[in-house]
Amino acid sequence: MGLFSSATIQEREKVIQIDLTKILNARSVTTLAGGKLVTWTKGIDGNGEADGYLTMAAAVFMGDKDPKALPGNPLFSANDKHPEVLLHYSNNDGASNQTLAVTHAGSFSFQVPTSHYSAFYLALTSSEGASQITVKLNYADGSESKSFEVPDYYMDLSLNDPNLCYLAHDLGKWGKTNNMAEKDHHNIDLLNIHPDPKRIMKSIDVEKTAPGYLVFWAATGVIK
Repeated sequence: MGLFSSATIQEREKVIQIDLTKILNARSVTTLAGGKLVTWTKGIDGNGEADGYLTMAAAVFMGDKDPKALPGNPLFSANDKHPEVLLHYSNNDGASNQTLAVTHAGSFSFQVPTSHYSAFYLALTSSEGASQITVKLNYADGSESKSFEVPDYYMDLSLNDPNLCYLAHDLGKWGKTNNMAEKDHHNIDLLNIHPDPKRIMKSIDVEKTAPGYLVFWAATGVIK
C-alpha cells in the first residue's frame, strides 16, 4: 500500500500520511471540479443517505454566505494537539472515493509502513449517535486490542480528552441537492490510538459494533 510523507515535526520524528485508496468506498464531500459541482454520494448522516460536507469552493458556488465548509486544501496543518493530517478529497478530483463508510456493524484493515510509532491518528465521524470501535494494533511480535468510543459528530470534545481532538470543528452540513441543512456545530474528530513506541507496528484492524454510522477519513502516523 502506498503512503504520503509530510514534514518532520521533531528531530528524528516523521509524519506519515497513509494512502487508504484501496479501501475507500464513499464520496462524502461535494467538490467543485472543472467549474461543476460533484455532489457527495454517501454522506455523513442518516446512514449515508442524509447530508454531507462541502468544500469551501463548492459552498461559495452554491451562494452560501460565510459557509463553515471544508478548506480546499485537504492537508490540515499541525497544531498543539496533532500533526499534519491529509484527507482524501480534492477539488481537482471528480470521481475518486474520499472516505470509508461503515453502516451498522463492520470492519476494515490497512497496512502501515513497518516502524516504531510514537503516535497514530484516525480521522473519524460518527452520526446516529456514538460508535463503539475496537482497534487491533498488529506488531511484529504480536498484537494488542483497544476499545474506544467515537462520539456523535455534533458533540463537543473535552479539551483534556487523552485520546480525541478536533481535526475540523464547527462545520456546516449540506443535503443531497447541496443546500445547507445546518450551518454549524459538526466536526471531524481525530483519535490517537496510542501505539506502543517500543514495538514495531505493521497493520491496524478496526471493528465497529452495530449502533452508529461511522465514516473513516484518514490515517496519520508519527514515526519515532
